[in-house]
Amino acid sequence: MAGLSAAAALSEQARVTVLEAEEQIGYHSSGRSATMLHYALGNPLVRALTLASRPFFDQPPESFAGISLGRRMPVLIHARESELAALDELNAAIAPFATLERVGEREMLELCPVLKVGDGGSVAGLVDSNGLRLDPHALLQGYARTLRDRGGEIVTGARIASLRRIGETWQLKTERGDRFDAPVVVNAVGAWADRIAELAGVRPISLQPKRRTIITFDGPEGADLSNWPFTKTVSDELYFAPESGRLFASPMDEVPSEPTDAQPDDYEVALAAHRMEERTTIKVERVHSRWAGLRSFAPDRHPTAGFGPDAEGFFWLAGQGGFGLQTSPMMAEIAKSLILGTPWPIATVSPEELGPARFS
Repeated sequence: MAGLSAAAALSEQARVTVLEAEEQIGYHSSGRSATMLHYALGNPLVRALTLASRPFFDQPPESFAGISLGRRMPVLIHARESELAALDELNAAIAPFATLERVGEREMLELCPVLKVGDGGSVAGLVDSNGLRLDPHALLQGYARTLRDRGGEIVTGARIASLRRIGETWQLKTERGDRFDAPVVVNAVGAWADRIAELAGVRPISLQPKRRTIITFDGPEGADLSNWPFTKTVSDELYFAPESGRLFASPMDEVPSEPTDAQPDDYEVALAAHRMEERTTIKVERVHSRWAGLRSFAPDRHPTAGFGPDAEGFFWLAGQGGFGLQTSPMMAEIAKSLILGTPWPIATVSPEELGPARFS
């Protein structure tokens, strides 16, 4: 998502070629996301990027004509008695970015009938009625179409074998022997970003990929799940939501991993089911499907966008940390600004907060 969104933005004024290691776009993290736009994720910088990206989803550009990027889905964040202080803190943190409604047990059950409330369960919650369930595949295809319509190219199966600076040009060679030359290389390879940097002789930024697991299972028999909210504990313990007639859930695991084609671990699968049964009245009788993806974090958990201080023309676009879909419109404009010199697009975030020089 990071690479294609930036490529689409850059292609308005530049010639852009996207090299995709896999045989299809969005194979790894971008195609395995929970796909919600909400403000209970990340830190103030992430929330600012999300807020600045929201108009793109509410009114997509003409190049996305005919593509539905998602639908409204309320977000419910709930808390037990012992978690009320954390709920108040989260409410204060989100208030500058979104309008939240404080609700009690009755209102929470109206939104999510299976939530455990009262003694031992949740007693209060926050509701964002303006949440968005995004469609990652539609978003990827929209960016890809924009890029191609502007003369850009996507080359799949183009895993990089070598990358070196020769004069004022980067020379890239793929494992199958193809060669590409460009003055600027955008390093937008997610969990593999440090490895690409090392291949180029550029100092890495200590990205840490972390695995997250999701399961799907049947909801209560006969229940209409279509209007249920995206439901999350105030702590990073559990979220669940409707998914194609079933429910999906994640224990919000962050298991350190090497860059890889992430696969779900039995422990996290069982943990997701256990936490569903702990926080709701649902019994997870059978896990219908399971998958995992990698979310990559910089040391300060901020995304990284900017030219490396130790390599001419090497641009970092990495460390989205699981919020890459909801921030992709603004992160793409930021990349365009830094690479092509267009006006800086967001007043509430500075280039220095995102630049890789902060790790020097």
